[in-house]
Amino acid sequence: MSGTKPSVALVGPTASGKSALAHELARERGNVEIVSVDAMSVYRGMDIGTAKPTWTERDEVAYHLLDLVEPSEEFTVAQFQRAAREAVDEIGARDADVLYVGGTGLYGRAVLDGLDIPGRYPDVRRELEERAQSDLPGLYRELLERDPLAASRIEPSNERRVIRALEVTLGSGRAFSSYGEGLLTYGPVRVVQIGLDVPLEILDERIAIRFRAWMEEGLLDEVSALAAAPGGLSRTARQAVGYRELLRHVEEGADLETCVNDAITQSRRLARRQRSWFRRDPRVEWFDDMTSARQRLDDVLTTSETFVRD
Repeated sequence: MSGTKPSVALVGPTASGKSALAHELARERGNVEIVSVDAMSVYRGMDIGTAKPTWTERDEVAYHLLDLVEPSEEFTVAQFQRAAREAVDEIGARDADVLYVGGTGLYGRAVLDGLDIPGRYPDVRRELEERAQSDLPGLYRELLERDPLAASRIEPSNERRVIRALEVTLGSGRAFSSYGEGLLTYGPVRVVQIGLDVPLEILDERIAIRFRAWMEEGLLDEVSALAAAPGGLSRTARQAVGYRELLRHVEEGADLETCVNDAITQSRRLARRQRSWFRRDPRVEWFDDMTSARQRLDDVLTTSETFVRD
């Protein structure tokens, strides 16, 4: 991501009101296009439970990074990063402003900070996963030998991280630690980030009301159709909060009300994780009311702060 395209990011946990504020601003300014930073909105057919903009809203404002792949496909952070760069280039070619909106923290860091993301090596990973079943300590010793810095940052018992570090080191021929400290540090401000600060008790209430409304809108039918489609849902897609819980009802016959309550509980936990993620970033500017946040967004889009600084 580079150049001198006016841009700003609106971040925060689910149900904080990001989407409504972003849409209102983009519609009223007229020269703003929204880049969705949401890991699950890339999947076609996953509409209600990802709170995608309606088709009427898409007619009013240009949205990007929605409906990129089928739900049966995997979609990596690196693929998302490339798609975002292409979208920003297209927006710049139209001399429009960029408004990033979303709550998927890792994807946001990948796009806004231009992280150097390691590739994936499925064959290597499968072999490592098999070895880990009987000799995780051996894998850690190998990582310690091949990439001592990476090993020093990982607990020997953390199977997922040990495997990932070795997967990259063996697959790319490049030490995992050479990709930089990544998420452990925060660089200079490249894109101003505006955060919506909403009390947790309000988020909890909004999440419950919203999920019940989604059920009335047909979320269960949406999940059933996705599960029955050729190819079904990929490992990544079926981890989407709300979909994952309703799939237990659709595929396993679990009690529907129990699944709905579980979905609400998991959505509330997601909101807390997202809030914690963004709170760790000292560059985010927090606002506890929509009017002030909107004013700051407007200000940023009309000053030199909006230019990406590499």
